[in-house]
Amino acid sequence: MSDIFDIALIGGGINGCGIARDATGRGLKVFLCEQNDLAGGTSSASTKLIHGGLRYLEHYEFRLVREALIEREVLLGMAPHIIWPMRFVLPHHKGLRPAWLIRLGLFLYDNLGGRKILPGTRTLDLRRDPVGAAIRDDFTKAFEYSDCWVEDSRLVVLNAIDAAERGAVIRTRSRCVDARRQDGLWQVTVEGPDGARETIRARAIVNAAGPWVSRFLTEGVHQNAAARIRMVKGSHIVVPKLVDHDRAYIFQNSDNRIIFAIPYERDFTLIGTTDQDFQDDPASVVISEGEIDYLCDAASTYFKQSVTRDSIVWTYAGVRPLYDDGASKAQEATRDYVLKLDTTEGQPPILNIFGGKITTYRKLAESALALLKPHLPGMGQPWTEGATLPGGDFPVDGVEALTDALIRDYPYLPRQQALRLVRAYGTRAWQVMNSTSNASEMGVHFGADLYENEVAYLMQHEWARRADDVLWRRSKLGLRLTADQAEELESWMHKRQG
Repeated sequence: MSDIFDIALIGGGINGCGIARDATGRGLKVFLCEQNDLAGGTSSASTKLIHGGLRYLEHYEFRLVREALIEREVLLGMAPHIIWPMRFVLPHHKGLRPAWLIRLGLFLYDNLGGRKILPGTRTLDLRRDPVGAAIRDDFTKAFEYSDCWVEDSRLVVLNAIDAAERGAVIRTRSRCVDARRQDGLWQVTVEGPDGARETIRARAIVNAAGPWVSRFLTEGVHQNAAARIRMVKGSHIVVPKLVDHDRAYIFQNSDNRIIFAIPYERDFTLIGTTDQDFQDDPASVVISEGEIDYLCDAASTYFKQSVTRDSIVWTYAGVRPLYDDGASKAQEATRDYVLKLDTTEGQPPILNIFGGKITTYRKLAESALALLKPHLPGMGQPWTEGATLPGGDFPVDGVEALTDALIRDYPYLPRQQALRLVRAYGTRAWQVMNSTSNASEMGVHFGADLYENEVAYLMQHEWARRADDVLWRRSKLGLRLTADQAEELESWMHKRQG
């Protein structure tokens, strides 16, 4: 039997990895298992925004919006390689919300969160500003405000790396098949990728299984769910880039929903998201034909260039495990997190996490550990605010300077490749390059600007085991490699592990 862990975390998404990092930094012994790859579910299927949630103001979620707005700049300072400021253009649609109401909402948005770094709102004349060139002529006025962009799956991985470097045990492709209370502890049985099982002991369980949170309670812990989740599907499409600038758009639709059109991976535009109730297996979620039509039609209402099915190069969908607050529509269900602590008298606790959004993951972790503190008296104090994530130890506006420095040390790197490495790894890009002295020393070239040295780094330090882990979660190079190249990468990784 193994040593006793303080916390056994079930789920390797943003909430699980965020709690693992925070808890380990407070001196706790942490075990985390994830049934697939890190960020393999909801946490890699977001709209990839660190934002307050402008539309949540309409649902009077002022506390959530304020907390999220404050966190924007906290997270930006923690990880300026994978998070960066972005300006959003909201064209005024005369048939929908009145201009005064939008301006009032943006005034609140500018001032609720104590903004220090990001610039505030301004009004645009789309007939004169360059961002209006791509927009249909019947839209003449717009508002521009600030939020941030994030590489969502890399945010998860960086939290896991930091947790592991502080002593956490991270097990990917390892499913918790049973958890039961015995002798004042949790006995947690985990099945690894080879089918072998091990049992660890823990003083507390945190159920951060996302869309599987209720299933884990019923099938793993063998008890009724503490609350109900409302699974809401959000889908996105990616098309060749529609604009030649770096600003994003937020479009109002006649159904009172909004969608974003965001510059993506240099050569593309990301359009999303939808909101649909979802009842099936979260592991099999895909975009529907109706959602494709919805996103194409909504974007084409605003863009001069029609967005059609034929232009789509990639789609993805995810399931948000929202707390079921009884809202009548999927888009009205709360995005706030709800934590349910089960402390059956004299028995070790289990904390179940419902809902949440990527922007507030760090605050969720602090709230979760505050609830567990009476049961784990050796826990230290909160520490993550202001503590950079791996590779993020450079100024918020320092990406270009860091890219220049990488090129000085590795002059054979094309600038776009150097910039991609800095955006992915920050100051750890030097570890990826591994003191190579020319391009041939980077090893096998898999396609685009992906080489053996980077894949080996991802396998050794970031739990990458499959080609999809590298191409769609550690990067988005899946947009650039052919199917044959991806298959070659899969074969190479399999042999290396063998």
